[in-house]
Amino acid sequence: MLTLDQARAFVAVAEELHFGRAAERLHMTQPPLSRQIQKLEKTLGVTLLLREPRGVSLTAAGEAFRDECHQLLEMADRAPRRAQLIASGRVGLIRLGYTAASSFSVLGPVLARTKEAVPGVAVELHEMVTSQQLEGLRSGAIDIGLARPPFRLEDAASAPLLTEPLVVAVPSGHRLASRGTPVSARELTHEPMITYSPDRAGYFSDLVTDLVEVRADQVTHTAAQILTLVALVGAGHGVALVPCSTRHLGMPGVRMLPLLESPADAVQLHAVWLSSSTNPALHRALPLLREPVDPARPIP
Repeated sequence: MLTLDQARAFVAVAEELHFGRAAERLHMTQPPLSRQIQKLEKTLGVTLLLREPRGVSLTAAGEAFRDECHQLLEMADRAPRRAQLIASGRVGLIRLGYTAASSFSVLGPVLARTKEAVPGVAVELHEMVTSQQLEGLRSGAIDIGLARPPFRLEDAASAPLLTEPLVVAVPSGHRLASRGTPVSARELTHEPMITYSPDRAGYFSDLVTDLVEVRADQVTHTAAQILTLVALVGAGHGVALVPCSTRHLGMPGVRMLPLLESPADAVQLHAVWLSSSTNPALHRALPLLREPVDPARPIP
């Protein structure tokens, strides 16, 4: 097995092309250096050097071996520093889970904060619904998530990043589109509604059910993704209740109107992680990652 001392000795000879000068560079005498190189050649079973009266020259194998030894020594020199940086959280990887809707408002600021807090850390993005994020945290597939409460997971810690109301998305030509006042739930009684799938978007389905009574005969379509609901509104298939941050999409043909019955904190998005996480980069970034995002600020 090649040792770092052997690699350093060979590189010195390969660069000096003279045993005497290489020995001086290594602060040793020439005979032990010569024996060390001979032993190395014997171990490898190849001739690395051609001995000549005025010095040495490299064989083709010697040139290739020199280059490999250079890389080996450079890696060996970097390894301690990299280990120190990773242990301190200045270098590493944070695997971030996020819901599709969080990209409208929170994902951009969170990535900017991470870059500010730990510029040497890479962020790996994983689009997941909340249940998938919780499973990812449990299994170790992700380090932190942007998800909807509640979080039924042992050792889960969380911090609210964004709270916002639900608003009414209507086609731009709708009779309510020019309104300058909030729309009440009662005014939606006879409107065709695009709603959330109870199975695939349970969080938003429950929110809508709590605020507005929607009859089965009102429902034109159900969907799991907010973007799909808004696109269907723009195409004239009905109205929908969506998070206020959806306005950042700038979807053509859609107007967003306040919903009278919606509390300001009806929709919540949290950062969620395991307090037992051993990822130093995550813990270094957490003080910034857990700060609330101002929904009034433009998206980076």
